[in-house]
Amino acid sequence: MKHGSLLRRLWAATVFVFTYLLIGPTASMAASLPCDLYASGGTPCVAAHSTTRALFANYNGSLYQVKRASDGQTKDIGLLAKGGYANAATQDAFCAGTTCIISVIYDQTTNLNHLTVEPKGGNGGADNGVPADALPITAGGVKVYGASFSGVMGYRNVATTRVATSGSPEAMYMVTSGTHYNGACCFDYGNAETSITDTGNGHMDAINFGSECWFSPCIGSGPWVQADLENGLFQSGAGPSQDSTYTGDTEPYVTAMLKNDGQTSFALKHGNAQSGTLATSYSGALPTGGYTPMHLEGSIVLGTGGDNSNGSIGSFFEGVMTTGVSSDSVDNAVQANIVSVGYGGPTSVSGTLSQDSTISLKATTTCCTTRSISQQSGGTAQSGTVDTAVVTSSSSLSARQDATWIVRAGLADSTCYSFESRDYPGEFMRHFNFHIYRQPMDGSLQFRQDATFCAETGKSGQGKSFASYNYPTRYLRHYNNILYVSTDGGTNDFDSATSWAADVSWLITAPLAP
Repeated sequence: MKHGSLLRRLWAATVFVFTYLLIGPTASMAASLPCDLYASGGTPCVAAHSTTRALFANYNGSLYQVKRASDGQTKDIGLLAKGGYANAATQDAFCAGTTCIISVIYDQTTNLNHLTVEPKGGNGGADNGVPADALPITAGGVKVYGASFSGVMGYRNVATTRVATSGSPEAMYMVTSGTHYNGACCFDYGNAETSITDTGNGHMDAINFGSECWFSPCIGSGPWVQADLENGLFQSGAGPSQDSTYTGDTEPYVTAMLKNDGQTSFALKHGNAQSGTLATSYSGALPTGGYTPMHLEGSIVLGTGGDNSNGSIGSFFEGVMTTGVSSDSVDNAVQANIVSVGYGGPTSVSGTLSQDSTISLKATTTCCTTRSISQQSGGTAQSGTVDTAVVTSSSSLSARQDATWIVRAGLADSTCYSFESRDYPGEFMRHFNFHIYRQPMDGSLQFRQDATFCAETGKSGQGKSFASYNYPTRYLRHYNNILYVSTDGGTNDFDSATSWAADVSWLITAPLAP
């Protein structure tokens, strides 16, 4: 490539970033999506995967395929428009009355590096596909689905085209979630072994996201963006973190980026995928002991380690791999484009009990009309209790977000409802031992039933009451400010008949957090 041509492409990417920061996204800027930006910088995408949107402005193909449990039939899920967002309605119609898994995540490049469910590896049996409806979110103002991994789930392509091998340079990013993770090995996206076994140091180059601390000390409690270079999750060339300010990324949507020249150096970047810019947590030398140069094999992995270690959980919305190491200006342009998507933004309707509406649920009992159903702020990433709390329009943003829910079609019965957390994507209100919790949907029949509630006219004559799908005589009830599924006059203290009808009646209100 001529030097002048490269400068012109870098200048175009820089102009995009500064224009975005000054005036925000415009219709014309939609013409430059992540893979267009990488191409403009001379480091084109060799793989581009997403269940939510196109990653090329001119892409008009399928994003992923779903497989139906009832009859084994499959359906490709495409876009609402060229260069746009996934057509979730196609999935909803095809999977109605049954369940589906994501069976293929299509590569949007001409290399056709599609990801299919991962077979048995050196350290893990054959994986499952993710449940197709486990992670409903919004992107571009419309409903789409992310891919939610809950262990023993993964995808692989061992026969790719143009993906970096040996010591060739590459870059990659993925958009994931800082609210759905664990410390098990290994939630990865990137370059791995073709044999699905550990073939030694330097045979991987993948983004890892989780709270597994391979090299102490790790700063904070994570989850961190790390480089899985095989036999180590690296936050620096030495292993441990060298950035005392980087304690992890706990935002609902996270941009994770890895760049590796294949010979001497690599870099890690991270940022909030909903706002702001990228930060660099490390840029420097590759580890010693088999990592210089790298020994890449060119397989693509998603959701597991290189040898199919598959104990991790995580979320995936989009990701790409490039040939060559992208410039900082292109990285910044890509981040600006990701932010422009508006991942997790408000739904198009609010304040009504209808699918995909954003709402709050307010108590009607005389004692408690200032209280709304709220997840406990500061709960863990994997679970949290759901109680009631006094929340008003003047409460803190975090308190208002905790008391805001997205109405989804019932996970066990589409004529009923499930309630997804506004700020923990893919986590739902569900009952367990009659208490109510916020937990990630794992695709199981038990979870689907526990997280489904059927609406009736409020037992007190106000609002709505919500019967448990699998315990239909039990209703969502607040008792001493704690939320249960309760029957009228049962044996538990929270089944007390006193004020039961009022306690199980809820007003559907405009969301406390828009």
